[in-house]
Amino acid sequence: MKKKATVLDAPAMNRALTRMAHEILEKNKGADDLILVGIKTRGVPLANRLQQKIKQIENITVPTGELDITLYRDDLEKVTSNDEPELKSSSINVDVSGKLVVLVDDVLYTGRTVRAAMDAVIDLGRPSQIQLGVLIDRGHRELPIRADYVGKNIPTSEKEIIVVQLDEVDEDDHVSIYEK
Repeated sequence: MKKKATVLDAPAMNRALTRMAHEILEKNKGADDLILVGIKTRGVPLANRLQQKIKQIENITVPTGELDITLYRDDLEKVTSNDEPELKSSSINVDVSGKLVVLVDDVLYTGRTVRAAMDAVIDLGRPSQIQLGVLIDRGHRELPIRADYVGKNIPTSEKEIIVVQLDEVDEDDHVSIYEK
């Protein structure tokens, strides 16, 4: 793969997440009954960053959770030696029933990951509402899903790949476009 451009550096990513936190609070008239749920892997640190931003703005600590959607995917691949799907753990330590759940992920592409995440959340309880926040929306939807909060819209071709790197996972913060 050949790197075409860096579209967000660390300060730009920080500004986008700050704006998203403000938008979440404005749309929901505060943080009451709000839960931020990160979709593994990079959605988790993004949800934690949004939690910190909301704490700075409102002085409220919003609960966060981690969601593994492996078994809910419609394109499930078997990747372990015993021909079973590789599972990561989910951890949502609060009841989602009646709560406003904001799913958080790094890139919105076809919408299939989000569909799987919604199924996983609904299996845990019946939230009053599910919203979606993504750092990058690159287009090319296959399902009728849209994000409520977007850090940056980056129209891409099918030949391009968006790579999000986060300090917590990759020891660097930036978003780049690569060509296949």
